[in-house]
Amino acid sequence: MFYYFVPTAKGLAHLLEVELKELGIDNSKLISGGVSFKGDLESGYKVCLWSRFASRVLLCLSEFKVIDAMDLYLGCSNIHWEEHFDITSTFSINFSGTNDEIRNTQFGALKIKDAIVDRFRKQFDARPNVEKRDADICFSGRLYKEKASIYLDLSGSPLHLRGYRTNAGQAPLRETLAAGIVKRSGWQGESLLDPMCGSGTLLIEAAMMALNIAPGSMRNKFGFESWKSHDPALWRTLKASATFYGKRAVKDCKTRFYGADLSSEMISIAQTNAQTAGVSELIEFSVNDATKILPPENLSTGMIISNPPYGERLGGFSDTIALYTHLGFHFKEAFAGWYLAMFAVDTELLSCLGMRASKSFKFYNGPIECVLKNYLISAKRIEETVEPKTQAKGDIIAPLNPWTSGLEGDDDFEMGQATQSEKLFKQVQHIKPAIFAQAFANRLSKNLKKLEKWARRVNVQCYRLYDADLPEYNVAIDRYAQYIMIQEYRAPKEINEAKVRRRFLDVISTTRYLLDITDDNLVIKVRERQRGRKQYERLDNKKQSLVIQEGGAKLIVNLQDYLDTGLFLDHRLTRLRLAKMAKGKDFLNLFCYTGTASVHAALGGAKSTTSVDMSNTYLAWAKDNFTQNGIKGQHDFIQQDCIKWLQHAHEMYDLIFVDPPTFSNSKRMKDVFDVQDDHVSLLTSVRDRLKTQGKIIFSNNKRGFKLDVDAIKGLGLFIEDISKSSIPEDFKRNNKIHQCWLLTNQG
Repeated sequence: MFYYFVPTAKGLAHLLEVELKELGIDNSKLISGGVSFKGDLESGYKVCLWSRFASRVLLCLSEFKVIDAMDLYLGCSNIHWEEHFDITSTFSINFSGTNDEIRNTQFGALKIKDAIVDRFRKQFDARPNVEKRDADICFSGRLYKEKASIYLDLSGSPLHLRGYRTNAGQAPLRETLAAGIVKRSGWQGESLLDPMCGSGTLLIEAAMMALNIAPGSMRNKFGFESWKSHDPALWRTLKASATFYGKRAVKDCKTRFYGADLSSEMISIAQTNAQTAGVSELIEFSVNDATKILPPENLSTGMIISNPPYGERLGGFSDTIALYTHLGFHFKEAFAGWYLAMFAVDTELLSCLGMRASKSFKFYNGPIECVLKNYLISAKRIEETVEPKTQAKGDIIAPLNPWTSGLEGDDDFEMGQATQSEKLFKQVQHIKPAIFAQAFANRLSKNLKKLEKWARRVNVQCYRLYDADLPEYNVAIDRYAQYIMIQEYRAPKEINEAKVRRRFLDVISTTRYLLDITDDNLVIKVRERQRGRKQYERLDNKKQSLVIQEGGAKLIVNLQDYLDTGLFLDHRLTRLRLAKMAKGKDFLNLFCYTGTASVHAALGGAKSTTSVDMSNTYLAWAKDNFTQNGIKGQHDFIQQDCIKWLQHAHEMYDLIFVDPPTFSNSKRMKDVFDVQDDHVSLLTSVRDRLKTQGKIIFSNNKRGFKLDVDAIKGLGLFIEDISKSSIPEDFKRNNKIHQCWLLTNQG
């Protein structure tokens, strides 16, 4: 009799325990990380061959007390390794767990390796070689507190590697997890559809269950095959029995399986995998859109089971919300009466389906916590469909902009050429989503009603619609022409992460509905509240630029690649003020960012402009802004730390704009800069470059900043606080977004 430990993924242990009992193992026991049991060699072989949920099958060689590394070494030295494998075989060690003395798993594995090698050297004056990949025989050490357990890994490579999946595509489910999902879905053998099947793993695992195919029967190699105590005859008998008695004839199987995916490449991979697994005759694959797929002919009921794509697999958070919303609407329209099992990384995303789950199960896909929810699909209620609205004067719920999509203006739809599924897909744009935050919707609607009229009146294309007006919905929402950008401020650590995510989902879903905006025109970012101008952090490399109009200027913005877009919306009025002040003046723009203030000054008639910033990226952007406006003349762009440049500059200027970061410790700066501590020395250097009666506009966005009035007056500068007049209409609620002063050189 041997003592076995069978590890499995979180969420599968109870299924594994039941499975072992079905294999005739009655003494199994749930322990941390899996199931243990005592049994003969045949029992271990059976689990390797038949388990759908086990990660590995570990046979215990020894257990002993471990206080320090020497205890681990000595305990392993006493194991008769030569009885388990030959010196000519390669071996590997997997080690997990720590205690007060052994704090590194690599160190633990090294001590076991040393014990094995030293024992062989002592007995044979030679040693076996370690092979990290594809070793002949594998061992595993596990340490918990002061107890070490040393195992022979009968499985070798993990048991989820069945042998049928030649190509898995992107972000695949492990086969063991897929089997667990099928088991927990409540599937009882009815027809099964996966409308987003990817490489087909869920369907293949279900089909193997239907045919009673042993999941280990396709593997080419197990870890026990190089073990000296391996019983080849017993193994051949068990494997032959599984093949002869277990596999049902495909023609006798009444269940049919259907898989669909948008990608023809994934469908091809799924077909190949199903062929290798011996279940291809049961599964009908097709290239199809899950939001348009219809039930197979002559099927009034069945089960849908799926693991929809998310995150990088889909392309964006907003796309994920849109997909789940579309799926919920379409399933209720086309699959009423069917059962549905949806596996997702986020229980809140499943709320977008607009259905009530009958059961819910927690799983882990590697380290990622996931959820499976089971539903009975009810028919769509008539009141869920909201007819497209024609825009009435002041009606902010209707489509507000000519670029938003809808049924109106769709030529194919108006001509009656759209298919039923296309109609359903278009109608979903006008459905009130299952995730909808009424309080947030009320506030956003109020802001829209006020700001849309103002923006049209003053011809502003880019402005802030919402800025954490309600503390629980901690986001900023900006309009950039036809685009809407939602920026989530990072919540404090003490706020529950699930609650934060649900509220962010609320915001995105509600905003999409109220503004009737397509996913292509929705940009989502997560950021901390600005502490200074943190614009230098790259997020992406899409290089998608948009030219917008501000006053008489054309300015380039980039909504995707950086935390900030190239345009600080709160300084709109300041830039327009500079344009009026700059005529005939020599203008200096320090910490110039993308040079938007310089563009306005140049268009306002400045004799010259000088733009200084230490970022080559943003200076190149500033030059592009000048080119966009066809600006010629004396305009210099200097890549240098502004503080250092001021120390050796000799030119004098009539008008200077200074909008420094709140804090900077850039590697390109010699010293750390803090605007509160260093603004006097900064303005002293700026004053030295200012002509008599010249003017400085000094601004910063540090909360609680206090201008050192006495020191500034001591520089011969007359101070005028223009903060109130510099705050534009869309930032009036957050009037502390920045502070601004006009300083005049009286000397």
